[in-house]
Amino acid sequence: QVQVVESGGGLVQPGGSLTLSCAASGSIFSIYAMAWYRQAPGKECDVVASITNGGRTKLADSVKGRFTISRDNAKNTVYLQMNSLKPEDTAIYYCNAGGEKGFWGQGTQVTVSS
Repeated sequence: QVQVVESGGGLVQPGGSLTLSCAASGSIFSIYAMAWYRQAPGKECDVVASITNGGRTKLADSVKGRFTISRDNAKNTVYLQMNSLKPEDTAIYYCNAGGEKGFWGQGTQVTVSS
């Protein structure tokens, strides 16, 4: 059983930055691909960024150039650095380990508003 816990969400002004963290425990973190998903009100839950256990990353077109995903296997933690935030980035952000059939965090709210 893998437990994942997100932190770092909050309220930020447009153009600002936030860093989300996801700590995983209960198994060998380094073997899992990790990803961040988000769900805005009335919208589907979509993948934002992913990173393989080998460190290869992929970003959704909507966030490419603004967001960065990284992982620290020694700390069993994955990060999402979000820059140049827009109101449309407002959503609940979920951390995922091992794909859609894997393990999910509880979500953390990110609100971009002036």
